[in-house]
Amino acid sequence: MSVKTVEEVSAQVPPEDFQALEEKVYRTIELYKAAKEARATAERDVKRLREQLEEREEQNETMRRELVQLRKDREDIRTRVEKMLSQMWTPRCARYPSRLQPSTRCGWPCWRR
Repeated sequence: MSVKTVEEVSAQVPPEDFQALEEKVYRTIELYKAAKEARATAERDVKRLREQLEEREEQNETMRRELVQLRKDREDIRTRVEKMLSQMWTPRCARYPSRLQPSTRCGWPCWRR
């Protein structure tokens, strides 16, 4: 727009309208700045939350693997204990089958003569 055109428009439009228009432009600029800042903040938050989610997923996977290993270890130990108990009681039962009676003093399946 040329200077001559601006002068012509200025002469035709009252100054109050220019002030109102100027205020609207400044408010629009401020709203744009605020929206731009809010968007940058939101993008930072999204990035931080994605990083946290990634960490949690890694922790979850690690804990899941550890839980599977612990369950396997527990089952192995259970099998070994059952085998040891079986070896402790079986020879006595085989050696004295006619003289054994179950003992109910303790809660264990032990035998006495």
